[in-house]
Amino acid sequence: MTLLEKDKNYIWHPFTPLEVEEDPIVIESAQGVYLYTADGKKIIDAVSSWWVNLHGHSNPVIAKAISEQARKLEHVIFAGFTHEPAITLAENLLSVLPKNQSKIFFSDDGSTAVEVGLKMAMQYWHNKGIQTKTKIIALEGAYHGDTFGAMSVGARDVFNQAFNRYLFNVDFIDFPNNQNEEKILSDFRKLVSREDVAAFIFEPLVQGAAGMRMYSPHILDQLISIANEYEVICIADEVFTGFGRTGRFFACDYLKNRPDIFALSKGITGGSLPLGATSCSSKVASAFQSSESSRTLYHGHSYTANPIACAAANASFKLLISVECKSAIETINKSLENFKANVSGFSVIKDVRVCGTILAIELMTNDTSSYYNPIRKKIYSHFLSKGILVRPLGNVMYIVPPYIISMEELQLIQSEIVQFISLISGKKSS
Repeated sequence: MTLLEKDKNYIWHPFTPLEVEEDPIVIESAQGVYLYTADGKKIIDAVSSWWVNLHGHSNPVIAKAISEQARKLEHVIFAGFTHEPAITLAENLLSVLPKNQSKIFFSDDGSTAVEVGLKMAMQYWHNKGIQTKTKIIALEGAYHGDTFGAMSVGARDVFNQAFNRYLFNVDFIDFPNNQNEEKILSDFRKLVSREDVAAFIFEPLVQGAAGMRMYSPHILDQLISIANEYEVICIADEVFTGFGRTGRFFACDYLKNRPDIFALSKGITGGSLPLGATSCSSKVASAFQSSESSRTLYHGHSYTANPIACAAANASFKLLISVECKSAIETINKSLENFKANVSGFSVIKDVRVCGTILAIELMTNDTSSYYNPIRKKIYSHFLSKGILVRPLGNVMYIVPPYIISMEELQLIQSEIVQFISLISGKKSS
């Protein structure tokens, strides 16, 4: 059997029907922003392979760190043992997180980082002997992952519809926009004033899977301020927005008020290995600061704080804080802002959004609600035929390129976006 035949027989791909019209593309290698197929083609990875790749594929600095660590200590149980890569990574993360953060809990990915954050918030009240605070508030349209706690605080949409009856109840407030801020603040205050709310979870500034929907730091700051008034634990899901994606190290760096808990993953290892981390404030940690077993957070994973993954994350961190990387993020942002101004006039475009290194173009279509909007396949196929990986979210096409992308490569992607928009609008691009 060929590789594709074996794939079809043995593998179940994520977010993909078992019966598909087109075969998956076999990738043989990758370098920089390019994916190289088994049949000799190259594809620009304009979505950083599901938003994880920061410094380019097969980055030599990260690869070296992985190789050296693999020959030294590949893994060890993290209960009762520790190691230098995890200690260094915790120190690195706390050096850039808000000063109220004091502890790092390692896990495997974004969903588990969120699960840990939810369990920390819920057990915080349990450990304090307050049994009435049990409700969670989230934003409409949220996506926090695919484990059951993460699904519960996410939108009841195509991702979760088969499981809705099994999820715990959550109060959702409307997604913020320029017209509804006053109502949202009023609704939120009414909810938290009931005194049964344990936590408020949110994707700061950008809802990724919902279509790269963006909202202002101003209203999020006010929501956190209100939550603080009523001692509601605030959980920032920075799985996607962290590590420079929004132009700053964390999206919450745009805020004055500080969340109590951060969930981190995706870019943490530069896109090389799976790893999750959840940080918490001294306030949250204090409820667990005891030798009593009843106050223990009974959560863990077999590969918690895997040394190789931590070594990769430390190498990525050094690259991320470099002057070169910071400059690259600024350059990408300027290019995207200029591009936004140039394409906003097309009649088929409903909205163009930019935040840091994220560009999202929302198209005018009859159906704007479905993840499997018909335009989605057309976008994907068009760009793939041009050697560019763009994976739309419904009627929203977006790019989140690796930070090492050259201006020539970025302009090539932008040029193809104009070509596609011109094609569907019936106009010739200039």
